[in-house]
Amino acid sequence: MTDGDHRTTAAPPGLLLTTPAGARFHFDPGALCLELLTTGGPGEYARYEILHRPADLTAWIPRSRLRLPADAVRVSAPELADARTLRDALWRVAAAHAHGRTGAPEDYAALNRAAEHPPLVPRIAPDGTAADPPPADGTQLVSTLARDAIALLTGPHADRVRECGAHNCRLIFVDTSRPGRRRWCSMERCGNRHKVRALRARRESEQPAPPTPADPAGRPADQPSETMG
Repeated sequence: MTDGDHRTTAAPPGLLLTTPAGARFHFDPGALCLELLTTGGPGEYARYEILHRPADLTAWIPRSRLRLPADAVRVSAPELADARTLRDALWRVAAAHAHGRTGAPEDYAALNRAAEHPPLVPRIAPDGTAADPPPADGTQLVSTLARDAIALLTGPHADRVRECGAHNCRLIFVDTSRPGRRRWCSMERCGNRHKVRALRARRESEQPAPPTPADPAGRPADQPSETMG
């Protein structure tokens, strides 16, 4: 899973992801902090790692909900390492939360440490739109992400942090819909594949059973033959 193209301001929130097979789909995890999880992660998610250099993190910024230009934040190598540490801790905490578990204390401590620093400073333009923030560094970015994660996990939608319902997809999202019945990372991908499988299974179940074949003597194959006494 890799980040896709830069979004325009008119685009819906979320990211354009690419599967290992090259298919592209829109994924809206519902929160800024959960967007960070698409950049890689611990353990089995390390193969999806895209944050190799500080420039990789700054390139992710305009693709995220922050909607800031890449040059709005200066990121150093140590700050990149801090971002990856936060992301990996959040992966474990969010996955545990999605399955009704508590998670490890050290991962919550990592979120709290990152949130202690000053965050990015928001600004408003005279026309009422969001203005670019003053020059910021990677520590402020990481703090903003950590604070968003803490607000999510302690807020009204904390019990709606979920893992995609597909057996082979581990993307995590928060369901902010009114009904609260979201099951899939994306209807374009896992939701559609589930619908196709369900339709195929239904059609197969509706097919009439083939007739029972007869043996050469004209008896049905499941009818016992007479024995001579």
